[in-house]
Amino acid sequence: MASSSAARRLQDKTVLITGASSGIGKSTALEFARTAPSNGLRIIVTARRLESLQQLAADIDKETSGGVKVLPVQLDVSDPQQVRGLVPGLPEEWKGIDVLVNNAGLVKGVAKAPEIAEEDIKVMFDTNVTGLINVTQAILPIFKKRPNGGAGDIINVGSIAGRDPYPGGSIYCATKAAVRSFTDALRKELISTRIRVIEIDPGQVETEFSIVRFYGDKAKADKVYEGGEPLTPEDIAEVIVFTATRRENVVIADTLIFPQHQVSC
Repeated sequence: MASSSAARRLQDKTVLITGASSGIGKSTALEFARTAPSNGLRIIVTARRLESLQQLAADIDKETSGGVKVLPVQLDVSDPQQVRGLVPGLPEEWKGIDVLVNNAGLVKGVAKAPEIAEEDIKVMFDTNVTGLINVTQAILPIFKKRPNGGAGDIINVGSIAGRDPYPGGSIYCATKAAVRSFTDALRKELISTRIRVIEIDPGQVETEFSIVRFYGDKAKADKVYEGGEPLTPEDIAEVIVFTATRRENVVIADTLIFPQHQVSC
């Protein structure tokens, strides 16, 4: 049976996804696997929760009958030492990464200045900004070593919050604005290469995101989604995989996605 052009473009590729234990990251791993279930695709899934990654790897192995290889790697992107050890710690046959999906991120609280907790500020910047930059810097040398100036895809998951800040979200919004600026600058720095730099900015998506924001209070988290139908992680995963499977000269540089009921944060 003939494969799709998207599947052919993923043939023998290696994809690395951060924050892959749940939500958008998990759905993205599944969507890559379903797009190219028998084309030699390899997926490195990273997150802090190793057991969840191992279950994801088993699910993909079962669904693709072993056609997609998955490597679970425990990684806290907010820990620079762990990020430095990421590539050296990979098996040799997994080091040729072609696509990086910087998805790991979180939000803590709804406090307004001057009541924002210092530890919440630190964990959001360490994860959403410094972590994303450090992972990018760890993988970029692999891309740059390729012929003709280098090749590879860097896909950063931002947020509508980086464009449209809202009360009670000042720090999270600031982190996503920083991601947007870093992404835009990186694209300009790499313009003479074949390395694509892509940003996906979701609006409201129903994941564990709000549960983390409210420190595990599911009742408060559920109220966030009342009165509207949020996006699903699968919605964003489909767009991420779409951007990675375009012809090499096509860069989906900037994509804003929100549900029908939403026009801003």
